[in-house]
Amino acid sequence: MRRHVGRLVRAGLERAGVLTGLRWKLSAAIALVGVLVAVALSLVVHNAARVSMLDNARDLADERIMIAQRNYELSGRLNFPNTKVDDPELPAELRAKVEEGRRATYVADRPGGAPDIWAAVPLKNGHVMSLHSGFTDRSSDILKDLDQALVIGSIAVVLGGSALGVLIGGRLSRRLRKAASAANRVAKGETEVRVREAIGGVVRDETDDLASAVDAMADALRQRLEAERRVTADIAHELRTPVTGLLTAAELLPPGRPTELVLDRAKAMRTLVEDVLEVARLDGASERAELQDILLGEFVARRVAAKDPDVTVRVVHESEVTTDPRRLERVLFNLLANASRHGRPPVEVSVEGRVVRVRDHGPGFPADLLAEGPSRFRTGSTDRAGRGHGLGLTIAAGQARVLGARLTFRTVRPAGASEDAPAEGAVAVLWLPEHAPTNTGSYPALP
Repeated sequence: MRRHVGRLVRAGLERAGVLTGLRWKLSAAIALVGVLVAVALSLVVHNAARVSMLDNARDLADERIMIAQRNYELSGRLNFPNTKVDDPELPAELRAKVEEGRRATYVADRPGGAPDIWAAVPLKNGHVMSLHSGFTDRSSDILKDLDQALVIGSIAVVLGGSALGVLIGGRLSRRLRKAASAANRVAKGETEVRVREAIGGVVRDETDDLASAVDAMADALRQRLEAERRVTADIAHELRTPVTGLLTAAELLPPGRPTELVLDRAKAMRTLVEDVLEVARLDGASERAELQDILLGEFVARRVAAKDPDVTVRVVHESEVTTDPRRLERVLFNLLANASRHGRPPVEVSVEGRVVRVRDHGPGFPADLLAEGPSRFRTGSTDRAGRGHGLGLTIAAGQARVLGARLTFRTVRPAGASEDAPAEGAVAVLWLPEHAPTNTGSYPALP
């Protein structure tokens, strides 16, 4: 039940758009603590001042009743203000104390008013003399002024604490945002970025420890990935020579079905080795685009017609782009090969401005590809015979990154259909950038 209520509260805050950043959480915590401390101190100070004033009033009443007693015993009559003998309104608790032969004082609280101060003393003739007075107006005014000062001070403390929380939380959250931004840049492949240097600052705190830990983790992962990439590239490179020799030897075999099978498998192995080498080069982030100005629609139509005349090409809007034609062709051919291998005809290509779409009418993309993107040696099919090695889309995504482009994947379903409804095809969309990357892999500075 408590977890359910917590989820409802968080969902309500998100729907209401309440800021829940570190700055505001810290400010709210300091404000709450300030309110609790201010209220507690105000109550303690108010009660202590009231008790002190009541004690002073009781001492004054005790002195007055002693003077009134001496005067009454000397003169035999009451000559002191507010004194009475055997007052019927005398509180029972005070009367019980006096009947024990003791002089006593008593404070009687009145609902919504100032308290009454009583003092009583037993007389020699067996009667009881009492003095009745109220809390003075001056004392009430002092308490009111004290309460007002406490309220103003409490408000000032809460506001000051909140402002301090905003400042402290703002500085901390700003450093954390810088660290997160730098970590995202590292995740995108910017190897020169250091999180510790990005957050800056002179004072060292836990944020610096976190940044240093992230830098160390990034360095370790980078070294591990680089080692794996080198191993993969070395293995693929060493396989090129024997695979080439195997293919050459297979071509010398006498014609026949066994020779065709050997040639087919040898060509498939050579293609696999070349693809693995290309993936290794792309993972190394050392590839650079060789840029040219081309008409995108004309380029796509000509390349697709040469590759597969059965594929329909529709140019909605022609656009001139600056890109690497060889890498763009590689991306386009890999998308077409994937559509032909895993989809169903007809395969359609459309060009609209800087956007190229490749669609088939097959069962759509696997859910894990849509969620995580292309992954090497994963085809989304349980049948691995003749279905590829899962490197085509991986290479296409890597070449798109070199071009500064974005490659997205989507499964087409009928309008309003659920996720469980049968797919009507798959669409791969290549978004070419407005400003192409430079030969160094960076983007030109805009005016």
